[in-house]
Amino acid sequence: MQLTEKISWLMGRVQRSLFPHLNECLPTPLTEQEKRLVSILEIVEVERHVPRTVTRYRYPGRKPLDRQSLARAFVAKALYRYPTTSDLHRALLSAVNLRRICGFGSAGSLPSEATFSRAFTAFAAGSLGNVVHNALVAEYLSHELIGHISRDSTAIVGREKPAKKAAKEPKPRRKRGRPAKGEQREEATLKRLDRQVHQTAEEAIGELPTVCDRGTKQNAKGYKTSWNGYKLHLDTNDIGLPISALVTSASLHDSQVAIPLIKMTSNKVTYLYDLMDAAYDAQLIAETSRKFGHVPIADRNGRGKEVIPMAPHEAERYKIRSCAERANSRLKEDFGASNVMVKGHSKVTLHLMLGVVVLFADQLLRLAG
Repeated sequence: MQLTEKISWLMGRVQRSLFPHLNECLPTPLTEQEKRLVSILEIVEVERHVPRTVTRYRYPGRKPLDRQSLARAFVAKALYRYPTTSDLHRALLSAVNLRRICGFGSAGSLPSEATFSRAFTAFAAGSLGNVVHNALVAEYLSHELIGHISRDSTAIVGREKPAKKAAKEPKPRRKRGRPAKGEQREEATLKRLDRQVHQTAEEAIGELPTVCDRGTKQNAKGYKTSWNGYKLHLDTNDIGLPISALVTSASLHDSQVAIPLIKMTSNKVTYLYDLMDAAYDAQLIAETSRKFGHVPIADRNGRGKEVIPMAPHEAERYKIRSCAERANSRLKEDFGASNVMVKGHSKVTLHLMLGVVVLFADQLLRLAG
């Protein structure tokens, strides 16, 4: 079944069966936003990736709460753009429909705010956002041929102090000339891009810095902007579906994430072109793209010299890369990426990945019309 047919079938089932059933069970009819939430939850199926609490609890003490409803609530948090867990908890207490859609009963049975926070910490430790997103890509795109992957990054402002940089140890001077007979010299350390070429995606990602620090980026008008926090790197397909996402330190240059993203995305889907801006214009990145059977098209980086313009056919394809910028914009404006109130890389990643998951589902809804 093709992607459009699969989404149309799912939405038809939701509209014919689920919406009428919910309208009968809920105290008030579903609003358009609530219908959107129900549809997104049906696509995402976050509960599949959260173990359900056993109904018969045989041990003494307090019974563990059902975390599937908590996970659904955090998906709603991304869609409704609630900045904090406190805002989500207050909304669930006051909105009966929202509470029932997430799987909770009466307001009195709603878990405490502290329970929500502990669940979020557990979900972050288990990389729930990445797990759900990978499952969505496998479900809807693993059998599709994708034309272009557009690669871009965006600044994520954090709510924590940047980590202090460790003092750099002075490098020992290398002796000039040829080594004497029998002399052993240390081999020069390979740069990160050189190492990434021979590493797996997981090994390359494991070496990327993830602490909160200060980043600087030049915008489209040529002005430099700085921020404390992180950077979200995103691979997006032609119709705006996010395929791969990584969260790194804000100071990390975009080129350092290109090869891991190429390998990540190539393991998930089949595609033809890599579209990248001038930050990714490096020979090793282009060679890695070709090695995986893709055609790299990157904006030229003259590095202070005269820039050779793209060929007309490349320039025409390069225009498609704007879908990555639109995806980043939607994440910030619609799904909470501009309101990161949690601290620590794992929690920030979960907050952002829930937005990525909701963006993926919402784009599918748009595709279905």
